[in-house]
Amino acid sequence: MKIAILSRNEKLYSTRRFREAGELRGHEVDIIDTLHCYMDITRSRPVVRYRGTDLPKYDAVIPRIGASITFYGTAVVRQFEMMGSFCVNESVAISRSRDKLRSLQLLSRKDIGLPRTGFANRPDNIKDLIKNVGGAPVVIKLLEGTQGIGVVKADTNKAAESIIEAFMGLKANILVQEFIEEAGGSDIRCFVVGNKVVAAMKRQGAEGEFRSNLHRGGSATLFKLSKEERATAINAAKIMGLNVCGVDILQSNHGPVVMEVNSSPGLEGIEVATNKDVAGLIYEFIETNASPNRTKTKGKG
Repeated sequence: MKIAILSRNEKLYSTRRFREAGELRGHEVDIIDTLHCYMDITRSRPVVRYRGTDLPKYDAVIPRIGASITFYGTAVVRQFEMMGSFCVNESVAISRSRDKLRSLQLLSRKDIGLPRTGFANRPDNIKDLIKNVGGAPVVIKLLEGTQGIGVVKADTNKAAESIIEAFMGLKANILVQEFIEEAGGSDIRCFVVGNKVVAAMKRQGAEGEFRSNLHRGGSATLFKLSKEERATAINAAKIMGLNVCGVDILQSNHGPVVMEVNSSPGLEGIEVATNKDVAGLIYEFIETNASPNRTKTKGKG
């Protein structure tokens, strides 16, 4: 098969692993810088141009769209969809998962476990907003943040009010969530491919750090999921319409709660922690499911 990897950096671990795993399985793999793609959208025959030439029709496309280029990146994925290529994650599903507020609303509608979450626009709602999620300590998140950036823990109601006022003063969109103390600064990353959790790891935040992101010095170990945790991850991926994703879960006193569904999860942490060939498992999914014009919008909202 002829396969394209949309990635801004061919030296990243995940990009390299996708190329190696694909070539090992006999596929022809091209790495394409998403921002160097441009589209002819006026012709009856959809085309993606790249560095002065028309790109061929690929059997499959693996989108690795960073959060900072979601708008343009999903437009490129959509153009490949129009050309009939099988996109591992569809443009609509990527956009859906990147909007933190929208994704939480969709998960809530399907009764997926979530931390109590508040969202408001006006400063006069701040006190009630904090009270409504259970009071301090609370976690305040920028809607556009990634890898733990723009996530702040406030230990008192007064501190929470000050932080929220500061963010609102900057016209930033934020979520306020209950702090799941019993999680102990750890979370579970469930790697979903198709309708299966193919690997899971527990991430533990560094000493004194409530965020468990590996980019912030956290550590990861192999983890065995409970039946409820596995079902939660699979259902969350299905609601988002994602074929490949990382579902981040916290263990709370009222069961597993979903923190985020990541449409471009990194491979390094999960492969090292679990010793599984996750890239190879994704190619197995592609080989089974890729066919012309197979892409269609899944999930709702």
